[in-house]
Amino acid sequence: MKYNLIIILAAINFFFIFSCNRQETNEIKKTPNILIIFADDQRADALGIAQNPYIKTPNIDDLANNGVLFENCYVMGGHHGAICAPSRAMLLSGKSLFHVYDRLEEIETLPNYLSKNGYRTFATGKWHNGAASFETNFQEASKVMLGGMSDHFNVPLTDLDKYNKLNNPHNAGFSTDIFTEATLDYLDRYQASKKEKPFFCYLAFTAPHDPRSPSPKYSDIYKKNEIPIPENFKPLHPFRFDDLNVRDETLAPWPRTHDIIQSSIAEYYALIQHIDDRVGDLIKRLKKYDLYDNTLIVYAADNGLALGSHGLLGKQNLYEHSTKVPMIISGPKIPKAQTSKALVYLFDLFPTLIDYLNLNKLENIDGESLMGIINKEEKYVRSSLYTAYRNTVRAVRNENWKLIYYPQINVKQLYNLKEDHNELNNLAKKSAYKTKIQEMMNLLQFHRIASDDTINLYPSRIQSKEYDYKDLVQKLDPWQPAYIIDKYFPKGTTRD
Repeated sequence: MKYNLIIILAAINFFFIFSCNRQETNEIKKTPNILIIFADDQRADALGIAQNPYIKTPNIDDLANNGVLFENCYVMGGHHGAICAPSRAMLLSGKSLFHVYDRLEEIETLPNYLSKNGYRTFATGKWHNGAASFETNFQEASKVMLGGMSDHFNVPLTDLDKYNKLNNPHNAGFSTDIFTEATLDYLDRYQASKKEKPFFCYLAFTAPHDPRSPSPKYSDIYKKNEIPIPENFKPLHPFRFDDLNVRDETLAPWPRTHDIIQSSIAEYYALIQHIDDRVGDLIKRLKKYDLYDNTLIVYAADNGLALGSHGLLGKQNLYEHSTKVPMIISGPKIPKAQTSKALVYLFDLFPTLIDYLNLNKLENIDGESLMGIINKEEKYVRSSLYTAYRNTVRAVRNENWKLIYYPQINVKQLYNLKEDHNELNNLAKKSAYKTKIQEMMNLLQFHRIASDDTINLYPSRIQSKEYDYKDLVQKLDPWQPAYIIDKYFPKGTTRD
């Protein structure tokens, strides 16, 4: 009797240990889903979590409170005015600006790589990298907008058919709602399936990109007189460095006024709050289906925006407001409420996800895994970074210092970002900083060579930096609704 009791107790103990080990193994082997939420033209400081008291983004803030917020995430730049195209190509390929252009044909991408490693892939929203590359990158898709922008109330859409071709052109609803509903529908279908594979879902909003025309529910949510102008507001940029009639700069007349900028920012914040509300709906749906705890969520944006800072409106420059973007990573095995000041690029996301999933590393990839930072094993992955716009501007920054160099007009701007994060006090002309300028120029030259940038930093002919804003006859953007044009270009304003 005693012997039998010992056998029974041993069997129970063995079963308990085996069950726990099997449960632990199953948890380890349970591959997380991935949801990337990508905003269009959102500045890094256009979030409540970024110490901005004027914008309401509670749901995105919650993602940061439940994950890691990278305060110094940058887009590397662009070869032309449509920064979003190379930015997305870099994000999806893990390659730097000088190793990938706008198109992604014959280039390994994040969705394609995950598909090879057992993921179901789905996309909706903006795709600015060519229809052919989209069709080879995703297994499922609906409500896809090909191109750079559109009227938010009249979005040209297409769906991926059973032959993996983008077909069925149509229009419907407001952009932010269209793409959110497409994602929610996908989650519904996934829940109804056998869920044999984890999902990779890529949701690319077209907001808060202009036209800055929020849906009626949000149109009056921010009053312009409640929104202060940026601390680095200027009516005009102090010198010409590129085409000051590039599309983004034609959305309001020169010189910029307090009224126009406050109104633009109010509309911009309304578009972002709309996104935030829909992010909340996505989280609710994930929780409803018990998917939230096993879904890694990334929130990021393709580039920033000036919105009156330094006299500019767009992203075609290398100031902090235009190159720095939000990036939040939240989900299983990610520490909570962690903030990193490490210098990172958007294209670090691809190798970070590979590392997070313990997949084989790819060759010919420029990004760095951020998992060491996330796991608090290291504080940074690089000590400096490099940004570029066309053949007219280059910039380099380290922890505290930033140099912007305009080779065609031979202008340098040196900023101590620790003391002057708004880039207001140019130290380049002060003799006390001659050594620092040379140090930063050497660093810029190092990055130029290391990144395979072919720009001539010392052209033989120097162009004039002078301009008269009255000569900037602006061609009105055809995507802007009539009421937006009338609002920002009232009768009597210079307009083409």
